Amino acid sequence: MGEVQGQGYIGQALGVADVLAVSYFHAMTYRPDDTEWEGRDRFYLSIGHYAIALYAALIEAGILPEDEIGTYGMDDSRMPMSGMAAYTPGMEITGGSLGHGLGIAVGAALGLKRKKNPAFVYNMLSDGELGEGSTWEAVMSAVQWKLDNLIAIVDFNNQQADGPTRDALAVGAEAPKWAAFGWYAQEVDGNDLAALVEAFDNARNHTGAQPRVIICNTKMCKGIPFLEARESTHFIRVEADEWAKALAILDEDKPL
Repeated sequence: MGEVQGQGYIGQALGVADVLAVSYFHAMTYRPDDTEWEGRDRFYLSIGHYAIALYAALIEAGILPEDEIGTYGMDDSRMPMSGMAAYTPGMEITGGSLGHGLGIAVGAALGLKRKKNPAFVYNMLSDGELGEGSTWEAVMSAVQWKLDNLIAIVDFNNQQADGPTRDALAVGAEAPKWAAFGWYAQEVDGNDLAALVEAFDNARNHTGAQPRVIICNTKMCKGIPFLEARESTHFIRVEADEWAKALAILDEDKPL
């Protein structure tokens, strides 16, 4: 998909690929042929520009057809660069203006509880969104309503458009902060599949009447050393001759 445009939010996509793999192929319940099934777990992508990563997961899950990959970012495509629920099957919300996803997820989780629907709501948000006041209003609301069907996933890659996240605000240890608000909080290596599986299982099986959060420390451009080494990786351009090189590296390191 990135090769179609020659550029994009590729660093984020590579960084959260493991998180999405565990979300869709270990943790979540859904029906690929019925994206509106009432019993499905919801995955809310607050970070709209991460859509390229979610499209890959939706293709692997059989929700989107693989032959649409070449339309990514094109006019009239069902795969716009920023995720839009009106266009894409399996895209539950329209992301973009950062800081709103967790609030939407809180409302959905509350609605499901009132309908006695046992489904979970997963909300992926970014470390940059932790600087938005609306995020913390949602954090407090989720505790107030005892939303034990809500699992927040924070992609903490320490990278924003203008530089490192930790330089933008005085960001300390994240899991203790969420725990102090009343959440069941875990912090894991977001590029370690075994650690992610354990964290997702813990979040889903936790018996406390409280929302859950998994802080995933990820590496931008994970798996491609020559991209990992770039100083700025928020939005990157990959040269024409680098795509095949990158794919060869990923294929070489792919688990059997």
